[in-house]
Amino acid sequence: MILEGRVWKCGDNIDTDVIIPARYLNSTSPEELGKYCMADMDPDFAKKIVKGDIIVAGRNFGCGSSREHAPTAIKAAGISCVIAISFARIFYRNAINIGLPILECPQLISETYQHNILSVNLANGLIMDKSSNREYQAKSFPPFIQEIIKAGGLLNYVRRVE
Repeated sequence: MILEGRVWKCGDNIDTDVIIPARYLNSTSPEELGKYCMADMDPDFAKKIVKGDIIVAGRNFGCGSSREHAPTAIKAAGISCVIAISFARIFYRNAINIGLPILECPQLISETYQHNILSVNLANGLIMDKSSNREYQAKSFPPFIQEIIKAGGLLNYVRRVE
């Protein structure tokens, strides 16, 4: 699967309260959560997203509480994947569980710019910054995790396999 979108850069330690502020957690609707993605960082963030855009972040993305609301809000806002130096472990697992592709690529954060266009090959981890014509290699997921992501998350995958 190949994804393509504009870069939205974030720094280090973006926690789940920044991704989806607690005051919006009274809904479990992905569409409703998506409207408030990154609202405390930029109140208009979700309105600026074009379906397929990509978050590029620093270290420890998704730290904080273990709520699945955070990757759900990102995905529902239209973000196609998140690429970071590193992820909080519970966010990493929650992202896979809901079918949000995430990749670790340490060099990308310092070498790409806001609104550059990235092409991401999830099968082999190849990232192409089309704006600078640079290539990066992220570690790709094993085939079974790629299948979970293709299915749209773990529940869809389990239903499909049964």
